[in-house]
Amino acid sequence: MNYLSIKDIDSLKDWVSEAKKLKENPREYTSLGQGKTICLLFFNNSLRTRLSTQKAAMNLGMEVMVMNFGSEGWQLEFGDGVIMNEGKSEHIKEAAKVVSQFCDIVAIRAFAGLRDKEADEAEVVLNGFVEYASIPIVNMESSVGHPLQALADAITLDEQHTKERPKVVLSWAPHPRALPHAVANSFVEMIHLQDADVVITHPEGYELDAAITKNIHIEYDQIKACENADFVYVKNWSSYKEYGKILSQDTNWMMTQEKLGNAKFMHCLPVRRNVVVEDAVLDGNQSLVIEQANNRTYAAQVVLKKILNEIN
Repeated sequence: MNYLSIKDIDSLKDWVSEAKKLKENPREYTSLGQGKTICLLFFNNSLRTRLSTQKAAMNLGMEVMVMNFGSEGWQLEFGDGVIMNEGKSEHIKEAAKVVSQFCDIVAIRAFAGLRDKEADEAEVVLNGFVEYASIPIVNMESSVGHPLQALADAITLDEQHTKERPKVVLSWAPHPRALPHAVANSFVEMIHLQDADVVITHPEGYELDAAITKNIHIEYDQIKACENADFVYVKNWSSYKEYGKILSQDTNWMMTQEKLGNAKFMHCLPVRRNVVVEDAVLDGNQSLVIEQANNRTYAAQVVLKKILNEIN
């Protein structure tokens, strides 16, 4: 069993329910992972993903190895038939097989480069390990998806909703850097599985992949989109059509308390204060960002528990 995307969840409702039970007694299944090792491979920086996945593994009794490829590992080659006479020292074919000898599960974090849409959507790093490793793979955020974050968001929505069919808004916000689409993509894939009234709002030109947002209402007026919302999830992403480009840094799209109204505020973190969202929102009692971060542990833990049940 691999956990590569939200599509690997057979029943979101059941997974969320199981994660909430794990949250009540996180160490209940410590014997399940005894004698097992997980390797966390980071090609990009991390705070919540690293610590929550490591904590989840520890809760299940697993040993954890962590490697940061940017500063510790050989630069990997992923191409087939390449003459490796330049900067890259190791091929994925050997690296994935070696990692498979040292651990029972490997979790990988590798962001989009945002220069070549086709290359990013090919998920070269993640799929390279899927092809050549002989152990289960967990996606800790790839070029086009962040399914651990989306599962944590689903847990948070389940814990916090007060209506049978809440209104959930995904709102773009300005950011000084070009950011990937992974969090937004997986959130939309997750929300497709919910009974919710969903709206996505962003400036024109920031449409996400239409194959992911199909059947979801797109509203270019942020204030209108947020009216009567129960949850507002704020996230920046770069242009998909003009791939990786920043088309707007309109500060009017920053989330404010006035626009939020009575809705609960969600963001995956890290967040740039007073750029993406104003202090009043983050420091107010409508913010769920710390709850979301806490639920990252139980999202990872339910995934690892299911994998361990399969391989034990």
